[in-house]
Amino acid sequence: MISNLKQLKDRTLAKIFSKNPRLFRGWAKHSTFMRFTNIPWTPLKRNIRNSRLALITTGGVRLTSQPSFDMLDPNGDPTFREIPSTISINDLIITHNYYDHSDADKDINIVFPVERVQDLKTAGDISDVNHRHFSFMGHILGKHIHTLMNDVAPRVARMLKEDCVDIVILTPA
Repeated sequence: MISNLKQLKDRTLAKIFSKNPRLFRGWAKHSTFMRFTNIPWTPLKRNIRNSRLALITTGGVRLTSQPSFDMLDPNGDPTFREIPSTISINDLIITHNYYDHSDADKDINIVFPVERVQDLKTAGDISDVNHRHFSFMGHILGKHIHTLMNDVAPRVARMLKEDCVDIVILTPA
């Protein structure tokens, strides 16, 4: 019962904020966000047509067979879900209460463009699509920020490097 009320509250706020940007900006003025000055940008060293691409989303996308992201923890869920690139979009679902994903529920490609990256490969615009992609829940606060930045994100980065991925497209929710 409590989890249903929390979910309803979170989704209602997400809808209100998405329809009232001024209200969201007012909320954001009183919130604290992390700022980074040392962004680890790496220029692409090969032609895009010869590159392998992977997706990372913070939209809470997961396979219907995978566990949901934890929507009860007020600090979010710092874990990730691995998504095979060959998955049917009918086997994907979004677990995220902190944004209005009603349009993405109709077409998952809005937040996780897995079919569009396959189109890039088919058209010859990229060489390959990685065999796996990664999904996070983009609402991470408090103690989970340390876990995400010092354990989980570096682990996913190592996996992408092991897969010889050249390009990662991050799709925020």
